[in-house]
Amino acid sequence: MTADDAAPGDTRGPEILLCPDSFKGTFAAREVAAALARGVHEAGGRPVVLPLADGGEGTAQALLDAVGGVWLEVTATGPLGEPVPARLALLTDGRTAVVDVAAASGLPLVAREDRDAERATSYGTGELIAQAAREGARTVYVACGGSATTDGGHGAVQAVHAGGGLRGARLVVLSDVTTPFEEAATVFGPQKGAAPDAVERLTDHLHRLAAGFPRDPRGLPRSGAAGGLAGGLWAFFDAELTSGIDAVMDAVGFDDASRRAAVVVTGEGRLDDQSMRGKVVSGVVRRAVGRPVYVCAGQVALPEHAVREAGLRAALVTPTLEDLVRAGAHITRMHVGRHGDGTEQGAAAR
Repeated sequence: MTADDAAPGDTRGPEILLCPDSFKGTFAAREVAAALARGVHEAGGRPVVLPLADGGEGTAQALLDAVGGVWLEVTATGPLGEPVPARLALLTDGRTAVVDVAAASGLPLVAREDRDAERATSYGTGELIAQAAREGARTVYVACGGSATTDGGHGAVQAVHAGGGLRGARLVVLSDVTTPFEEAATVFGPQKGAAPDAVERLTDHLHRLAAGFPRDPRGLPRSGAAGGLAGGLWAFFDAELTSGIDAVMDAVGFDDASRRAAVVVTGEGRLDDQSMRGKVVSGVVRRAVGRPVYVCAGQVALPEHAVREAGLRAALVTPTLEDLVRAGAHITRMHVGRHGDGTEQGAAAR
């Protein structure tokens, strides 16, 4: 765990655990946490920084920030077959690697006008997995978020085989969705540029792939993540399919950190009715037992009663880094005791 703490032996103020997700498209999780930490420190608290991710884009960065390691820069095959610069994380234990599917097979790598869900391949993700195995990784986390593909993992499986196989490495596929393999095109295809007729063709293709796989992923929860990539890796390599947020929280030692903290602060770009369904906020609320949990978000689309019902003490609207600094200070002062009655105060609180 990395921490932005007060000096060793400093016992002033409460310990505040800062464990946000990224504000996608705006701030990385570590930027959000750093801004909150400034406010906590200024208000007399002891910030502990522990950025999180839900198994989607940014998971490799979150784990690298939390436990240490290095980036391995490579050239991989992009979604439409072109070479793209990509990277994977090799964690400090030397035995664990993290591959973001978005690094080589991500939707942001394709211009909007060029998106082609039927053509897009996951081959580059397979190249990264094979590279991790060649580097000696014994466990490879594959974070399934932000993909451009709906190829059922066909490309990735080909690339792993071409790259020398897994060499005994274990695959753990992380996702925040429970969509089964055969529904991947219906659920995710439109956002990848697939028109209704293309969704139908892709669905037929997924069914044909599944029928020819070593084992059939249809009906298996989470197998539809990343356009069926999760199901392909499960079928060919016995990959474990699991909740992204829980795996990340386990890896970074969230439970121990939350037990030591007086207050827990999480965050994401938009707090809405999806936030409590496998996202970072839901995991933090579920596992920060007995601790008040606040959330900071660029947008808050939940009414106050829904925020409370979700188990959150309050939601604060924080679209800028300066707002995050102020929020960190505000939350800390509430628990340092400078606002006596402990009620939520300030225009930022919802």
